[in-house]
Amino acid sequence: MVGRAEGGEDGVALVTGGGLTRRNTLALGASAVATLVVPATITSEALAQDGERHGMSGFGDLKYPADFKQFEYVNPDAPKGGLFSQIGSTRQYNQNFLTFNSLNSYIFRGDAALGMQLTFATLMKTAGDEPDSMYGLAARAVRISSDGLTYRFLMRPEAKFHDGSRMTAHDVAFSLNILKEKGHPIIVQLTRDMTGAEAVDDATVVVRFAAGRGRDVPLFVATLPIFSRAYYTNRNFDETTLDVPLGSGAYKVGKFEPNRFIEYDRVKDWWGANLPVSVGHDNFDTVRYEFYRDRDIAFVGFTGRNYLFREEFTSRFWATRYNFPAIKDGRVKQDVLPDDTPSGAQGWFFNTRREKFKDRLLREALILAFDFEWTNKSIMYESYARTHSVFQNSNMMAVGKPGADELALLEPFRGKVPDEVFGEPFVPPVTDGSGQDRNLLRQASTTLQKAGFPIKDGRRLLPNGERIAVEFLIDEPTFQPHHLPYIKNLGTLGIDATLRIVDPAQYRRRVDEFDFDITVQRFSFSTLPGDSLRTYFTSQAAKVPGSQNLAGISDPVIDALVDKIIAADSRPALVTACKALDRVIRAGRYWVPHWYKASHWIAYWDVFGRPPTKPRFARGIPETWWFDRDRAAKNQRAG
Repeated sequence: MVGRAEGGEDGVALVTGGGLTRRNTLALGASAVATLVVPATITSEALAQDGERHGMSGFGDLKYPADFKQFEYVNPDAPKGGLFSQIGSTRQYNQNFLTFNSLNSYIFRGDAALGMQLTFATLMKTAGDEPDSMYGLAARAVRISSDGLTYRFLMRPEAKFHDGSRMTAHDVAFSLNILKEKGHPIIVQLTRDMTGAEAVDDATVVVRFAAGRGRDVPLFVATLPIFSRAYYTNRNFDETTLDVPLGSGAYKVGKFEPNRFIEYDRVKDWWGANLPVSVGHDNFDTVRYEFYRDRDIAFVGFTGRNYLFREEFTSRFWATRYNFPAIKDGRVKQDVLPDDTPSGAQGWFFNTRREKFKDRLLREALILAFDFEWTNKSIMYESYARTHSVFQNSNMMAVGKPGADELALLEPFRGKVPDEVFGEPFVPPVTDGSGQDRNLLRQASTTLQKAGFPIKDGRRLLPNGERIAVEFLIDEPTFQPHHLPYIKNLGTLGIDATLRIVDPAQYRRRVDEFDFDITVQRFSFSTLPGDSLRTYFTSQAAKVPGSQNLAGISDPVIDALVDKIIAADSRPALVTACKALDRVIRAGRYWVPHWYKASHWIAYWDVFGRPPTKPRFARGIPETWWFDRDRAAKNQRAG
């Protein structure tokens, strides 16, 4: 999931399976249609389907029966109407938090507007109170072959596009094939094991997968957008555009100004509004995203009611700035929502494609130089805990020495990984909180000296005699206070470290092209990680521009363990394999671990209603909230 980095900066995090949490899926020409790879004729053996299923999950377990009326966490009687406005906290693929110049959010090029996924229907929709289950949206049911390699989705006859044209299986097949061929690199990677899609007739689309495919691949495919084949006949798929695409979802694009705002208007007669997966959802007439290039200015905009909802990612703001008049008189509310999803990893990631970062001991020394305890106390009001794991805040995180089940996976790699993999997993040291822990800095200096990085005239040198210089890359100034003390400590080690702040478009381009030394990344996985891990950690992804493997991790042991996770035949086996992978990644010292918190800080103008219970594995905002006219009137009078 791609989401805003906690503590003040936007990192990159992928909502694997179709969505993303804040930093870190249209058009087609007629000639391109002719070049699409069409699957071979489907045999009767391949269509030896099981019975119809109203939903699916990674291991086949579903909470809701076939005749369920709505998800338990929604208000089925929620009124429709009103406005929900925000600065975005999640993004997909090429979407940008700070700006936009395109409405094509499923390709590599351009900076797309946040929220474009609201305008497209998908085959199925995820349940927010289950780890990985999803239920029929455009597809009323699915039949799955006994070998799990052929999925036959049965379309709802009422599904249609915003121009009134019918959505058919041909549109689905077109969409899945073109996304696999020309979609954003993340989509291309995650559909690697989808061998193709074919429409048998208007009502039936067959999607086939390769043997050994990841357990999460069919789930990801079922969340991909469905485009109109006819609409894209005369348009190039992989071009940026500000033309409003023909959608099929609960919302369509309304007013917008590039780089400033975009609105999505609810489709009043949407075909899917009364389906069980939609009841109690999509309650606002308008969902609006505001774009600010400076977080301080964005906060001022919130205090002036320029937008109505804000998730806070800066501890300094949360601790000191929520004291403006509207807070004091109750017109703005604050809340802390629990977050039961894996928090994942956040930190400064080294670009190991660059020669100076290939040495593991150099990376370890840089980890030792960061004083988290001082940063947390002095800058972040002790709001966070230290991140250790890529599966932080989950049962997939490695703890203690490996048990027998983990050892069974790890033993074949003994001698190919650091010995610590077979002991306690790496945990960054606890500092004395002074900002410059002399013992740890001395340990870092000794580590560099032994690894062949000597000091000469106060400058740390590479083995070839060149000075070690590193550049931190970010795209907004709010995270500057977190960098500067760390840069000072690196200077103590003789390392020439600098901070560069670039505009959002340049930042996105440089990160996508791996043109950086060190940058902040935040990512998290679902409770069913699988094929999505390939985009973050595997040798193949390290070579693909735009992939999430910013560190350039390329290790055959990690590749093999990712394959073990994908092949897991039970949840316990999956958890065991994830723990083993976690140990090896942590032993590689690929990032300077940052911080996390298992909660969401939210603030909002008191004009909303919401269900008493939020979905366990999602915020449910704005999907399950609604505009409360009585509260809004009272709020307006109070102002």
